[in-house]
Amino acid sequence: MIEQRRLLLASAALTAALAGLPAAQAQPADWPTRPIRLVVPFAAGGTTDLIARVVAEPLGRELGQPVIVENRGGGGGTIGAAEIVRAAPDGYAIGISTISTIATNPAINPKTPYDPLTDFTPIVNLAATPSVIAVNKDFAGKDLKSAIETLKRAPDKYSYGSSGQGGIQHLMMEMFKIETGTSITHIPYRGAGPALADTVAGQVAMTLDQIPSILPFIKSGQLVPLVVAAPQRVPVLPDVPTLAEAGMPGVNRLAFYGVVGPKGMPPAVVQRLNAAAVKVLNDPAVRKRIEDTGSFVVANSPEAFGQQIREEYRVYKDVVTRTRLTLD
Repeated sequence: MIEQRRLLLASAALTAALAGLPAAQAQPADWPTRPIRLVVPFAAGGTTDLIARVVAEPLGRELGQPVIVENRGGGGGTIGAAEIVRAAPDGYAIGISTISTIATNPAINPKTPYDPLTDFTPIVNLAATPSVIAVNKDFAGKDLKSAIETLKRAPDKYSYGSSGQGGIQHLMMEMFKIETGTSITHIPYRGAGPALADTVAGQVAMTLDQIPSILPFIKSGQLVPLVVAAPQRVPVLPDVPTLAEAGMPGVNRLAFYGVVGPKGMPPAVVQRLNAAAVKVLNDPAVRKRIEDTGSFVVANSPEAFGQQIREEYRVYKDVVTRTRLTLD
């Protein structure tokens, strides 16, 4: 009798709680009933955009509604990320989260218009990928040692392109400069794609970018890889050393591409999105497309992704504090 009374009280409490929630939260079984926006916080052409587009179409099929990719570049990813923060927490506006948007930018920029630890709902980490530091084919140094020697002989003569102030490319290259004792001018762009294009064209000497977007230009001979940020040498670039091998373990960190929504999303919607994304990522065709770029599938839980976000922010905040990096 006591147990039955407990169950009745619990049921009544649940009913009362649901009654006080918005319709999108109280009745998630109907979700989704219209297209879903997937905001990419960088310009088209970079790795973030590539990973998003690999996943978006099959994710839409799995959910029964189109998932439409929208590029919102600028501010090293913060403009697109802030758009997600401002969206209604109903699951119809989600976005790609990167190291730049949830770690490096907030770590270095006190004016970042959101808190990466409290303003997002983690949904799933899609994939992680190594980064490559590469130079234009006409640059004098064709390997890491000779490139560093070239840079040291002419301080501030050369420049590197990045996806924007405070992005992963910016912060990792600044760490590289500190580790190598070089002085290279930073040229920020509105995304990795434009930075990569200008490095290929020779407008800037070098860049750091993720393997999926930079690899075609390396294979074509337009860019020369110097070093990779990866746990071990990557199969697609077997002759290129890692930053750890080169004596720079602190710079040797992976990039990742996850999906987040605004804070306060209904747990049922989060779980539906997570389950659909994991199913898509386990599809052999999708997995192959991601792995062929040099990335690898993660497909973790919302809780595990949340822990990754907290850890990456802690690491880059510590780097910024120790090196006294600023946006000035």
